[in-house]
Amino acid sequence: MNPVDLITKKRDGQALTADELQFLVSGYVQDNIPDYQLSAFLMAVYFSGMTADETAIFTQIMRDSGRVLELSAISGFKADKHSTGGVGDKVSLVLAPLVASAGLVVPMISGRALGHTGGTLDKLESIPNFRTDLTISELTNQLQKIGVALIGQTDDLCPADKKIYALRDATGTVQVIPLITASILSKKMAAGIDALVLDVKAGKGAIFKDQEKAWQLARMLVNTAAQFQLKTTAIITSMQQPLGNAVGNWLEAKEAIETLNGNGPADLAEVTLTLGAQMLVHGRISENLSDARAILKSKLENGDAFNKFVEIVEAQGGDLTVIREPHSYPAAKHYSVVKSPADGVISDILCREIGKISMELGAGRNAVTDPVDYTSGIYLNKKVGDRVSSGDILATAFSNEPEVLKKNESRLQKAFKVMDDEIEPEPLIYALIDTSGERKWDPNLQDFTSP
Repeated sequence: MNPVDLITKKRDGQALTADELQFLVSGYVQDNIPDYQLSAFLMAVYFSGMTADETAIFTQIMRDSGRVLELSAISGFKADKHSTGGVGDKVSLVLAPLVASAGLVVPMISGRALGHTGGTLDKLESIPNFRTDLTISELTNQLQKIGVALIGQTDDLCPADKKIYALRDATGTVQVIPLITASILSKKMAAGIDALVLDVKAGKGAIFKDQEKAWQLARMLVNTAAQFQLKTTAIITSMQQPLGNAVGNWLEAKEAIETLNGNGPADLAEVTLTLGAQMLVHGRISENLSDARAILKSKLENGDAFNKFVEIVEAQGGDLTVIREPHSYPAAKHYSVVKSPADGVISDILCREIGKISMELGAGRNAVTDPVDYTSGIYLNKKVGDRVSSGDILATAFSNEPEVLKKNESRLQKAFKVMDDEIEPEPLIYALIDTSGERKWDPNLQDFTSP
C-alpha cells in the first residue's frame, strides 16, 4: 500500500478498509510513515469524516496497538467516566472516590490540561507527591486493595492514540468527531471496564462552540461503543459557564475536597451525582437513578466518599496533610480582584475566556510539555443569575507573575456581563443518550424523561 493513495482516497470522501487503516496506524507508530503524511490523512478526515464502520475499526486498531487489561480476577463491577472537557471541571476528583465508596471498581485513566480546558492529572498532581504514573501492576494491585485508582495513560496502553493525539494537537485536528470517538473509546476499552458513562459538555466553554456537535459526538460515542458490547451512556451537561467556582489546579482540587465533605458548589455536586447515579445503575448497585442518588448522597454525608479519597491519595503517595487541612497549602504570591461596574444581575460569564485567562496566569498549557503553576487560577465569587451591586467582587485571580496578573485584570472583568433584568437560568443537565434513544432531563424529578 501507498500512504499517498490512502490520503487521496480519504480526501475524496471514500471509506478506507480495515487493512488500509491498520497500515496507516501501524506505519505511523513504527515510524515508517512520517508526521507530514499522517497529518495529511488527519486533515482529510477533518474534511471528509469517517463512516460508522471506519470509526469502529479505527477505534479497535488504536485499542489493540498496546496492552488491553484483563481485570476479571478483581471482583466487582468495573466502571469509568470520561468528560469531553471544560472549564472548572473537577468532577473526576469527586466522582471516582464517591462511586468507589458505593461499591464500584473504578480504573480511571485521565489526561492533562491543554488549551482553555483543565486536566484531571494536573489537579491530582497539585497534591504534593501524588503519583499518576502507576505501572499496570501497581494499578491492578491498587484496584484489588481499595477499588479505585486515578492514573495517566501508560506507555503500553493505546500507544497509537498517544502518538496520534499529539499530532492532532499540533495540526488543528483535535475537533474531529470520529477521531475524538476513537481516542476516548480506545483508551477506555483498553482499561478493561464493564461500563462507561460519558459527560459530554455543551456550551461556550466546551470543545465545540456549536452545541449540536455535542449531541453528534454523544451519539457517535454511544453507537460506536455498542459495536464492542460496552455499556455506555452519554449525559450532556452544560459548559455555558465554569463548573463550580474554582478554575485552576489546586483551587479545583480544594473545591473537590470541599464537595467530598458536603460543602461544595451545588452545580458541581449535581453533575457529579447525576453521572455517578448512572454508573451505579450500570453496575446494578441500584435499580434506578433516584435510589442511586440517595446512596451517593449518603456517602457524601457520612464521610465514606472523603475517606475513600484519602485512601486514594495515600495509596498513590500523596501528602495527606493538605487533604485534611487544605488551607495549609501554599498560596500564589499575588492576587487581584475584579469588581462589578454596576448594579444588576450576572447574565453571562464568557466561559472559554475564563479558561484562557486562567491558562495565561499559569494554570494551563499550550503544549503537553509545558509546565503548569498549581497555585494559579481564578475563583469566581459570582455566577450567572447572581444579583450584584456596583463594587461587588466578581472574581479573584491568583498568579505568581504579577505583571501577567495586572495585564489580565481588565480582560477578566469583561468576561462578566451584567444586566438590569432577571434572567432565565440555562439548564445544567440537558439530556441522556444511550442505545435506546434520547431522554431529556427533568430537574424537578431529577431524572431523565422521554421527549
